[in-house]
Amino acid sequence: MKPDHHDDGTVVSVTDVTRTFGDILALDHVSLDVGPGELVGLLGPNGAGKSTLLSLVSGLRRPDTGSVRLLGQDPTQPAARITLGMTPQETGLPATLRVGEVVDFVGGHYPDPVPTPELLAQFGIEDLARRQTGSLSGGQKRRLAVALAMTGRPRVVLLDEPTTGLDVAGRTALWDAIRACHRSGVTVLLTSHYLEEIQALAERVVVIDQGRVLADDSLEAILERVGGTRVSYAGPDGTQREHVVADSDEFVRDLVRSGTEFKGLEIRRASLEEAFTQLTEGTRSGARPGATPGPGAQTDDAPQDGGHLTEGANR
Repeated sequence: MKPDHHDDGTVVSVTDVTRTFGDILALDHVSLDVGPGELVGLLGPNGAGKSTLLSLVSGLRRPDTGSVRLLGQDPTQPAARITLGMTPQETGLPATLRVGEVVDFVGGHYPDPVPTPELLAQFGIEDLARRQTGSLSGGQKRRLAVALAMTGRPRVVLLDEPTTGLDVAGRTALWDAIRACHRSGVTVLLTSHYLEEIQALAERVVVIDQGRVLADDSLEAILERVGGTRVSYAGPDGTQREHVVADSDEFVRDLVRSGTEFKGLEIRRASLEEAFTQLTEGTRSGARPGATPGPGAQTDDAPQDGGHLTEGANR
């Protein structure tokens, strides 16, 4: 069943928000509306303002200017936060309490919590129920922290770097749990420094840098607006060539008509890593966000595979 939401169809509303810490401008007139049931990925480098934005939506901090609403209410009010689940970047767990006891304790703060055995099974940690949290590995603690965000059957979930410290199997299992949560109608906002995570989960991507929103669109639209298609091939001397073009079909036809010898032709669309890099580097250099090289432009600095941003704790 879809969760209830505000009458205007907006679950999270951030309007012209500014937030400073001393002389540091963390958010610079940011506006963002999130509708019911959306899964939105917030993407940005270290210190971009992503975590600050989540702290305002969760009511942990207030904006200096502008307004924030959660289901039409002020998120600093307890009545608004009863609808919210959150996993911050770091979660302190009482080391001597057992996993099941921690879930029971958190569940006691909600009117209709998910039963502890059911919640632990959903996140694949049911075998840890009687383990003290102090004996858990970093990845196990992270899975428990995300599970705790779902304890109260939230309408909105904020996940700040949810899979940090998890191995591949743990990350995949957590992705499945997040997808299941989203399928039930819950609105999810997540930040991640794993680009493949945003690409795997998010329906909508919001790119933030230097406290400003650079792009806000579907993943497909972000890729289309930022990067052209990459065409690579080896010339007759074996030298690898790569071009960023607007129309790969036309480029290949021209290549064939030119009589140029080539082999190993590969055509691929721009990746999220390339889109992200182009957006953020464009603003830092003063270029228009989303500007792309002209058709046929050759580049020798293709990004490496992996799609991982080195990122520590955000503001």
